[in-house]
Parts: sequence; C-alpha cells; structure tokens
Amino acid sequence: MPAAFKDYYATLGVPKTATEAEIRKAFRKLARQHHPDVAQAKDKAAAEAKFKEINEAQEVLTDPEKRRKYDELGPDWERLQHAPPPPRRRSSGVGQREEAQAREFHFEGTGFSDFFEQFFGGGASRTYGFPPGAGGSARGSGRQRGADIEGDILVTLEEAMHGTERPLRLQTIDPETGKEETHAFTVRIPAGASDGRRIRVPGQGAPGYGGGEAGDLFLRIRLAAHPDFRALGSDLYFDAELAPWEAVLGTELVVPGLSGALKVRIPPGTQNGQQLRLRGAGLPKGKSGERGDLYVVAGVAVPTVIDAEERVLWERLRDRSAFRPRA
Repeated sequence: MPAAFKDYYATLGVPKTATEAEIRKAFRKLARQHHPDVAQAKDKAAAEAKFKEINEAQEVLTDPEKRRKYDELGPDWERLQHAPPPPRRRSSGVGQREEAQAREFHFEGTGFSDFFEQFFGGGASRTYGFPPGAGGSARGSGRQRGADIEGDILVTLEEAMHGTERPLRLQTIDPETGKEETHAFTVRIPAGASDGRRIRVPGQGAPGYGGGEAGDLFLRIRLAAHPDFRALGSDLYFDAELAPWEAVLGTELVVPGLSGALKVRIPPGTQNGQQLRLRGAGLPKGKSGERGDLYVVAGVAVPTVIDAEERVLWERLRDRSAFRPRA
C-alpha cells in the first residue's frame, strides 16, 4: 500500500514558488518552536514528531533534485508504485547472473515517514533479494543466508553529541512462508556519530531460507538539520549577524552551544564572513573523547528601514569616513 502523500510546502507554510532562502528561513523559525529540547515536558513527544516532519520537508525542498522530482509527480506519485521494477540481478559464485526475488521492507522509528522512504528510498533500496546464487530457485537450494538491508536513520545533533538508543521496528517477508514478520529491537547511536556513518545491526536483515541465518541491517546516519548550527564532520558552524557598528567597534556575543551558551568576543574590524573559532565546542570525535570546534561565522547586516535622523547620521558618517572599500 502506498503511503499517504506529504505536502511539504504546507508543512513549512511556504508557497510552491518559495526560494531556497525562504524555505530555510521558514524551517529555522519552525525548528526553534518545535525543537524537542525547548518544548515543555508534556509536549516533547509532539514536538519531536513535528521536528522530524519539518526536517523531512526542508531536506526535500532544499535539494534541487528531490524538489524537482517531488514537484513533477506531486499527489500523483502513486503511479510509481504500479510501474514494474527493473530486474535485480546478482552475480553467483560461478559468475552466473540470476534474478533476485525482490521483497519489500518497512521501517518504523527511523525518523523518516513512509512517504519519504517510498518516494525517495531514504537513500536506501526499498527491496532486498536472496543472496547470490539463490535467485528464483531458492526453495531448492538448501540453507541460505538472508540478504543485508540498508536504511537511513535521522539523528539530531543533540543525539550525536551525547549518544542515544533508538527503538526500531522492521517488517520483512519470510521467504519460505511469504508471511510478514515484524522485528522490534533497539539500536545504539554512539556519541560522535557523523553524517553518512553506517551502523551494523547483526541479524536484523532479511530472514534466511532453509534454516540459514538472517542478514544484517546497516543504518546510515543522517544528521537532522538544526535551527542554529551546520555540521561538517565534527565541527559546527553558527551564523552570527552583526550590526555594522558591532563589526567596526567589536562586541561580545552569547551564542548557543550543544553543551550550553558560550561567550565569544567579536574583535574590532571583523569582516563579513570571518570565522571565529571556539575550540572543543563541536561534536565528539568518535571514541577519542576529543571534540571538534565551533566556528562563529560573522555576517554584517544592514538596516533596510531608517528614519530621517538616522539618515542624517549615516550621511555624516559617509562624508566623514576615509574608508574606501573599492579604492
């Protein structure tokens, strides 16, 4: 059964003509409202669900290829489900190519909706087949190990910072009986888990045949977008908007951090785009106990509306200053 269509534009409250900048701005506003860490205790479950929804929406709508596909198909995406999939072939041990018997699987608890997983695959195959050599004759081939399955799991920066455990459910099809089986288990996300890292869960892949052991499940970490930070490896980046006089004269800011608020000194003459480094305020670097850095990226913002008195002051500064940026 195809999953229910998700209107990502409605989720973020933006029109279909919205620019990428407008989409990111809408995401940040909603993400600050619904981030689980800022929600009241009684609202945390609802906030977490909403946070995942808006994360999924912004991921699709800020990715040009995903957005193009989403806009082209829209609510009519179900026709994809009726198109026969191309044959999946695997090489056997003797070099023969046999058609795999494709089976669907379904995740619960990864942080992605059924619609996202079915429409985009979540970066993973939506089917699995019998191992090499099994093919259509699996029933007569004796003991066979189940195939491995890959999927994505959405992890917040806070979870990557401290580590967490995530309950998952995986529905597969028994190759012998054809019946649906549901496996419930817990996956440990280690502190310092980076985007793209694969976590192996032994024995939680496709069922084996003829008494063969089950395959493994490989979950690929997908770091959720954060309203304040961008993650690059173990380093974090925070965009700090400065008034022109703050950049010229210097100031002190309090910026958010994953372990609490941090003070950063903005030196006089700070340039637009200049990065100020806070050592050890990023994400953990695996098991070493070390942490990456937090970079505060300065952005000089100018007022778009000024009154008559302010205009006089700006004009006086223009006439008085010897600064010539294009000289």
